[in-house]
Amino acid sequence: MNIQLIKYKIIFNKKDDMVYISHLDLMRVFARSVRRAKLPFFLTGGYTPRIRLSIMRALKLGVSSEREEMFLWLKNSVETSFIAEALNRELPSGIRVLEVTR
Repeated sequence: MNIQLIKYKIIFNKKDDMVYISHLDLMRVFARSVRRAKLPFFLTGGYTPRIRLSIMRALKLGVSSEREEMFLWLKNSVETSFIAEALNRELPSGIRVLEVTR
C-alpha cells in the first residue's frame, strides 16, 4: 500500500498562559487538536503510532512566540484555509494558527 503524504507548513504563535507548557505538551496539544478537527492525519509506524508532526524549535518555558514553525503530514489534500480554521477552533486560547502553506 503506497500512500501519498502531503506536507503542510503551519505558522503559529504562543502567548499568555500557553508560554508555560513544555515542548512535548505543545506537541500533544497539536496532536489532540488535529484529531478533534477530524483532519486526515498520518500515523507513524511502530509500537506506539503517533500523528506525524514536527515543531521546529523547542523554546524555553515562559517564552512567548510570534511565528513558530510546525510541519504536519496529511494523507489527503486539504484546503490550507480549512486547516487553519479547523485547528484554531480546537486549539486552546493562547495558541493561534497564523498561516498554513504546502
